[in-house]
This record gives sequence, C-alpha cells and structure tokens, in this order.
Amino acid sequence: MNVSIVGSGYVGTTIAACFADLGHGVVNIDIDQSIVDAINAGDAPIHEEGLPELVDAHAGADGTGRLRATTDYDAVLDTDVTFLCLPTPQAEDGSIDLSIMQAGAEQLGETLREKQDRHTVVVKSTVVPGTTEERIAPLLQEPSENEDGADVGVGMNPEFLREGTAVHDFRHPDKVVLGADDDGTLADMQRVFAPLLDEHDAPVVETDTRTAEMTKYANNAFLASKISLINDLGNICKQFGIDAYEVADAIGLDDRIGEQFLRSGLGWGGSCFPKDTRAIIHAAEETGYEPPMLHAAIEVNDGQPERLLDLLDEHLDVDGKRVAVLGLAFKPGTDDIRNARSIPVIEGLQKRNASVAAYDPVAADEMRERFPEIEYAASAADALDGACAALIVTEWDEFSALDEEFEAMARKLVVDGRRVDLPVEERGLEYEGLTW
Repeated sequence: MNVSIVGSGYVGTTIAACFADLGHGVVNIDIDQSIVDAINAGDAPIHEEGLPELVDAHAGADGTGRLRATTDYDAVLDTDVTFLCLPTPQAEDGSIDLSIMQAGAEQLGETLREKQDRHTVVVKSTVVPGTTEERIAPLLQEPSENEDGADVGVGMNPEFLREGTAVHDFRHPDKVVLGADDDGTLADMQRVFAPLLDEHDAPVVETDTRTAEMTKYANNAFLASKISLINDLGNICKQFGIDAYEVADAIGLDDRIGEQFLRSGLGWGGSCFPKDTRAIIHAAEETGYEPPMLHAAIEVNDGQPERLLDLLDEHLDVDGKRVAVLGLAFKPGTDDIRNARSIPVIEGLQKRNASVAAYDPVAADEMRERFPEIEYAASAADALDGACAALIVTEWDEFSALDEEFEAMARKLVVDGRRVDLPVEERGLEYEGLTW
C-alpha cells in the first residue's frame, strides 16, 4: 500500500520507517524543513535505537526508496491511508491541547477535496474518547463532501511504543488495536498491518473508535499507577529497612501481578504517562467523576524526587558544595527530557544552593536549554570530580561500570534513585538507595 504519515516525532518517524520496512511506500509530511531534509538524506531526526538504520535503508542515497519526506500535503493524494501522528500536548488545566492536531486535520481535509478515490485517515495520536468522532472527523470529512469528492473514512489506532525501544515495540507488538466505525475503514487498517501480523502472531483488537481511544489511556494510566504503587510500597520498605526489590521479586511471581514495572525508585516521566494520566483525569472530571486512584498515582510520583533529596540531606548539607547528577533523560535510550525526574532534582539542589554538575550521554543539549546556568560535564568522571555527592537519576548502563571515577570525589556519597548495580563495598561508597 501507499501510506502517508503526518508528523515526524518519535511516533511518526518510527512508524514511517517501520511501514517502509514492511514493504509499503511511505511519505512523511512535516512542516519542519530541517526534519524533512534529514529523513530524505537517510538521517533519523530523533534518537531512537534501530531507527537510524531503518531510515538510512529506506530513505538514504543507497536506500530502497520506499520512504521519503516532504512539507507538501498534496503528497497524500498518491496514498491510500494517512496516519495522523501530531502532538496533543497538555494544556494548563490538564486537558489535551488539540490545536496542532486540528490544524493538521483541517489541512488534510482541504487537500483531500482533490482526491476522487476513497481515502482512510487513521488517528495515531493519543486523544480522549470522542475526539476522533466529534472533533477530528468533521474536519476531514466535511471539506470533502462535494459531488466528486472522495469518501473519507476515519479510524483510530493507538500506539504503544516506548521511547528507546519504539522500533522493537512496533516489530513485536503485544497487541494491535484497530478502532473503526465502518467496515471500509477497518479493512484499510487491516491491510496496512497485514505484513506485520503475518510475521508476528499478536492479538488484534477490533473495536469502535471511542473504545480504541480509551484503551490507550487505560493502558498508560494502569502502568503509571502500578509504578506509583510499587514506589509507595518501596517507600514503606525503606522505613522498615527492607529491600523493596526482594519484595518485588516475590510478589512478581504472582501471575495476577507480574514482574514488569516493579522497579521502585524515582518514578515516571516522559511525554506519555504524565500527560495522559492528567488528561484522562480532566476528561473524567468533566463528566462529573473524580478518579481518586489516578490522583494518588500522580501525588506519589511527584513526591519521589523530594524523597531522594531528603536522603541526601540526611547525610550532607550541600550548601555551596558540588553535587553530581548522573542522568538527565527521563529514561535510558532516549534524549527526551520531558517531565524527566532530573528536573525537580536539579531544582531542589538549586534551592539548597548546591553547585550542580550534570552528565547524560545524549540529553545534555536538551537540558541545557532549560538550565543554562548549571555545569554540563563531558563524562561521568568529569561530573564526579570534586563532588561531595552523586545522585543517580537515570539508569544508563554505563553508570554501573563506574569504578575509579569515584576516587576523584571529595566525598564518595551516592544516593541512587534507580537501583544501578554498583558494588558498593568494593568501591568504598557511602550508599543510599531510594527505596531499598
């Protein structure tokens, strides 16, 4: 099939490259010329494992030619299906801001006036139940309702891609959710995913658009709540001098609980969990329902960085002293700092008048725009040099390999928020784990 993707963030670029890898002809549409130029040159515009190789293979000078990018919406006229992968950021009141999505849908609808054949548009972005039907579909269908205009079907296909492992997650889905309210739209979505499902026997959920929209929110809210619950239990374990990870290993053997997402620590960040949890809370409240468990999940999560700093306070007054912050990205494998736990940690250190030396293997440039006043070290060793304490905020693999780097510290105090595998006694460290 010929597929167009509107939007070139981590979801849009990833699915574009992966669809091309499945054999589809794919065009990525984005308003940013620099992103378009990068893709056409075979360069991935975002940091995502496995993505550079796919973009290079299908869009580069030596690629198959199945992937290209453009700023011209007219490119959709030569495709059968369009995926809308545009941002739905959080508004000040916690609701989703649909302005970018609606602008893209309106432009797409106007372009489809020129098309004679049927066209299917699939919303890939995360939107609250009813959005596709009530606020996106009219923009796509009404401008095309003329005597010779195309029949435009609108569906919903939520994404479940984790940053840092998005290519793997696309190729090995635990489920594929296809939301459509008419048979033609569902059939087109089935055709797009057929090559993937022929390779991987993943469950396919075929449902209506509202249920598909809600499935995405329920998925993320459940995972966010599970993390907050294990963090709450981990905080209790810490009070009793119990290793929360031993407890997690034990309860994870219960198949009703499962072992995943039981790593207690600093909590969740990124673009999805914080935004989506607050968005579904806001949407629920507009219907008259207050979701107390989701409020509690956010409250626990927001409190974890301060608990890390409280542990630091128990050992040391950092006023005027150098403190190393190891890890800035919200998770390893990405340069994304949106809602990263490092942000409140750095802010807390600044309130304590500490001198912050931060290090991250890929996210320093992004964080520098937010905190231009702190030091950004070229390596973990440089950050640790002369520091009176080190705070581990992101669990990059390289941090567990640190050894002689600690010798340059003024005091070898480590407060670990991510359970990095450090041989504490061998390295002579004063060590505090956040929940163990």
